[in-house]
Amino acid sequence: MTALDPDITRQLAEDLPAEVFATVLRTFETDLARLAAQMREAAGSGDLDGYRRGAHGLAGAAGAIGARRLESLARQAMQPSGGPEPSVLLPQLGEAAGAALAELAELAELVAKQG
Repeated sequence: MTALDPDITRQLAEDLPAEVFATVLRTFETDLARLAAQMREAAGSGDLDGYRRGAHGLAGAAGAIGARRLESLARQAMQPSGGPEPSVLLPQLGEAAGAALAELAELAELVAKQG
């Protein structure tokens, strides 16, 4: 795994029953989709405050699940000035999100088989 912090994901997998872990994954997927859409829409309309609010939520969700690259990129988007342009950062966020979701799905499958 490279998109996820192995210490955080291992602890989540060990501490949570398989069905709860699957719920956490689904919640993260839902939040990720909502926050990414919020960021895209805000960036498209020039609403930098809305863009940063979406990035703040995304950074928190990514950090909680151990998606460190995604969290780092979202934190870059939160910067009041000097951060990468949304047109540059949004594709990178999408790539990092896809990698994190793929690894979480693999982990969820392993947890379900074990539990």
